[in-house]
Amino acid sequence: MRLSVLDLVPVRTDQTTADALAATVRLAQTADRLGFTRYWVAEHHNMPSVGATSPPVLLAYLAAQTSRVRLGSGGVMLPNHAPLAVAEQFALLEAAAPGRIDLGIGRAPGSDPVTSVMLRSGRGEEDIANFPDYLDHVRAMMSSRGVQVQLRDGDYLLKATPAATSEPRLWLLGSSMYSARLAAAKGLPYVFAHHFSGQGTEEALAYYRANFTPSDACAEPTTFLTVNASVAETRDEATALMLPNLQMMARLRTGRPLGAVDLVEDAQTAVVSDSEQRIIDSGLRRAVVGTPAEAAEQLTALAEQFGVDEVMINPVASAHRGTDPAAAPGRERTCELLAKELL
Repeated sequence: MRLSVLDLVPVRTDQTTADALAATVRLAQTADRLGFTRYWVAEHHNMPSVGATSPPVLLAYLAAQTSRVRLGSGGVMLPNHAPLAVAEQFALLEAAAPGRIDLGIGRAPGSDPVTSVMLRSGRGEEDIANFPDYLDHVRAMMSSRGVQVQLRDGDYLLKATPAATSEPRLWLLGSSMYSARLAAAKGLPYVFAHHFSGQGTEEALAYYRANFTPSDACAEPTTFLTVNASVAETRDEATALMLPNLQMMARLRTGRPLGAVDLVEDAQTAVVSDSEQRIIDSGLRRAVVGTPAEAAEQLTALAEQFGVDEVMINPVASAHRGTDPAAAPGRERTCELLAKELL
């Protein structure tokens, strides 16, 4: 089995953004050293608990401090951006780190409605409706064929970079049947965000595989999925380290104000409502959590259940009081323990 990492650059209550970035560098270097296949960073906006707002900026930062692992976006939320800008950014990253760049693209805003208006300069929902066309434009502009731009005085060929020798690998991301249908129709590799809701995974992957249309990007269905993970020497410790993230997600889904990710000791004394507790319990059931042997067994079963040979873990372990703010030992240890069992 191949293992990869998804990183939202979580910001704990004891951290500044600079601290969280330093911890992310250490985690990426750990994944690079241990033989993980990919290290992807997310795009979220206006969330005090998430430092990953700009995947291309983060990836350039990480490319300079790693040597082997593939680096990618998990993902760029395309309706927030001009397709040409995305194509140029990732073509430039590919030129700087050839053969190491993945461009994962999603359709969701990655933010609240107010922030979405600012991101899109008040353009409304047309960018979401145009998502399939924008996806084609990015794909074409990163390739040698480019895209034809029609103006009143004629047609013009537009490419993302003047002299590319390789292209980033494009992946379509999603958590619904819409993304499965689109990935199958366009012949793109597909990643299902199982870590987000855990619902509809089997149906989406089955549809994608059954209806896949081969393309120049991908000859056969290619997919993996994501899962939240916390691994420690004991199951109790792994669960304690995961609890702050579970509580944060419960607050998000019940509309409560969000802050930074709590430390373990604060999460253990937090007051939660019945509805929040149900969300916490559900998140715990679908996560990979426990000792190294337990977690390896859970990951193997997950891969077999959904027919994948790669799983991307989102290491969500928080930290105890007194931890170095510029480190995330629980997240690093999760990767180390899983690598020892499975890589």
